[in-house]
Amino acid sequence: MTGVFYFRYPTSSMPDDNQDPKTQSNQDLRETPRFAILVAGGSGTRMGAAKPKQFLDLLGEPVLLHTLRRFSETPLRVQQCVVVLPAEQFSTWHQLCAEHRVQLPHAVVAGGATRWASVRNGLAYLADQSSGTVAVHDGVRPLVPASVIEECFATAEAHGTAVAAVVPKDSVRNLSQQGSYALDRARLRLVQTPQCFELELLRRAYQLPELPTFTDDASVVEDLHPIQLVSGDYRNLKITTPEDLLLAEAILRSTT
Repeated sequence: MTGVFYFRYPTSSMPDDNQDPKTQSNQDLRETPRFAILVAGGSGTRMGAAKPKQFLDLLGEPVLLHTLRRFSETPLRVQQCVVVLPAEQFSTWHQLCAEHRVQLPHAVVAGGATRWASVRNGLAYLADQSSGTVAVHDGVRPLVPASVIEECFATAEAHGTAVAAVVPKDSVRNLSQQGSYALDRARLRLVQTPQCFELELLRRAYQLPELPTFTDDASVVEDLHPIQLVSGDYRNLKITTPEDLLLAEAILRSTT
């Protein structure tokens, strides 16, 4: 497939040598295949950094490596992780993987001009998969708890969709021609990732033309299927500014 760069690391989904092969086979048949698309197309402009924010150092490792590890090492079996990067960043990621001796199985796919196009490219890599559940996650959300990943997959497997979200902490106002007015924050949610979907549902949604109103995957899917919200986590921050990186470092230090 054009624009796909492969890392052929040992697979993390090999059977346990101490487990009966028949039992392992039966478990595999019962499990819904799970996939993760990690979208990392940032340039680092708002960070004021010399390199893309997904490659910035976070306690000795690139931000994107922390994110990849969250999905590769979750107690759930994620059969395939797909990292979506701008093609010109492939060599940098390859060098970082070599430097940090990364053994986490994943594929790297070239992104598009927009986030929508990048997710579509990630889905194209999974074209040979007939069914399953896929999580789409921001590559610069490196602190997503395993519990949020698990809840999103479980809810999507039951209802077709699942989007992590949290209640706003601050008061929120809407702008109008007359000034502004308060909104009931109890009825509002701040959307995070992962956003999980039944694989074929997400494929159908991404066959539709791109629209300016598509700000995330939920907005792409919502005309086809109701969106289920699950509890996110305030620690699951998206690293966008220098302050976010400092906060992420503090959170990691407090949990290690």
